[in-house]
Amino acid sequence: IEFTGVDNRAIVVTSCVPGDGKSTVSFNLARTFAESGKKTILIDADMRKSVLVGRYKTGAVRKGLTHCLIGKANYLEVMCETNVPNLYVTFSGPVPPNPSELLGGEKFRSILNVLRSSFDYVIVDTPPLGSVIDAAVAAKSCDGTVLVIESNAISYRFAQKVKEQLDKTGSRILGVVLNKADM
Repeated sequence: IEFTGVDNRAIVVTSCVPGDGKSTVSFNLARTFAESGKKTILIDADMRKSVLVGRYKTGAVRKGLTHCLIGKANYLEVMCETNVPNLYVTFSGPVPPNPSELLGGEKFRSILNVLRSSFDYVIVDTPPLGSVIDAAVAAKSCDGTVLVIESNAISYRFAQKVKEQLDKTGSRILGVVLNKADM
């Protein structure tokens, strides 16, 4: 990702189906950037079915991305510092009735623009694109996309369909992660 260009700072991570390991890849990608000295924020934009909130000890996190997108909180209020230096996380918040609309709105774009100026990398964890359109909507506002595919889990044709959806948004595919491969 670092070799794809300086302007690729806001990156969507998506997959084809649930269970591909997309959220794990998102978190580890953000952590790796942070550990290499890059100021990084991970945004949990999987507002329908977030796994990050349950997986990581969030303690007293009361507000998330949803609150920010509907104007009930400032992005600084929903940003959490982690125990990893240079790594910040914004959790998804409560499930809204209109996640796609919120991710396609001006508020999401303006938050991303502010974060681009404050962080070296903004990693946006989105729902699987084979299930809902949220990832494609979010990808329009970001600089590139990383697609996570579980080894031997989906057909080539289905992966191509997901790629075509991303192509329609104009999002540049920065790479594909073949996950859960038997080495």
